[in-house]
Amino acid sequence: MTKQAIKSEIVPTDAGDARITWHPAPKKSARLVLAVSHGAGGGIEARDLRAIAAALPAHGVTVALVEQPWRVAGKKLAPAPKTLDVGWRGLWPALAKPGLPVIAGGRSAGARVACRTATELGAVAVLALSFPLHPPGKPEKSRADELLGAGVPTLVVQGGNDPFGKPAEFPEGTYEMVEVPFGDHGFAIPKRAESTEAEAMRIITDGVTRWTGMLAG
Repeated sequence: MTKQAIKSEIVPTDAGDARITWHPAPKKSARLVLAVSHGAGGGIEARDLRAIAAALPAHGVTVALVEQPWRVAGKKLAPAPKTLDVGWRGLWPALAKPGLPVIAGGRSAGARVACRTATELGAVAVLALSFPLHPPGKPEKSRADELLGAGVPTLVVQGGNDPFGKPAEFPEGTYEMVEVPFGDHGFAIPKRAESTEAEAMRIITDGVTRWTGMLAG
């Protein structure tokens, strides 16, 4: 199987220039685009995003890693949620250009954006990595309504020790959940744990591969 070349493109939006880094599936087998953005505290170099981009193209899923305009501009602080949504909406035509169904995804704040805009943009599903169910130590400030209101098939991948919401804290719903044992908000694994970062990444990529396979099937 021929590996496709990774390429980046700048996409103008009403919130500023964004960037998409494409990890294409082979043309003959491509059946989905998985667009995934970063959180408020990091970029597309996050360990889970890198692992997904490396694993999914071989299974017919083109991965588009999205850098929001604030990140491209070199700013250290993410803007308000409404501004994040504006940037994501502006990117959507470029994400849909390959002519394949698009899964909206993101980690942390990016997962919230994907959930809030999925229905209006026509996403076929949502991948929510480390969904920030609530601020650390403040479970009363729940964001469950965003997750439950996505309106499309949703997969949540959550660390077992995520201070923004452990899997057991999530409400009942129609979404699927993949738990990464011992993982924190960035899926880091403590050295004392009976697991490793490599195992965590395998759990994530296996779970996302299985789920996207069901969507495409």
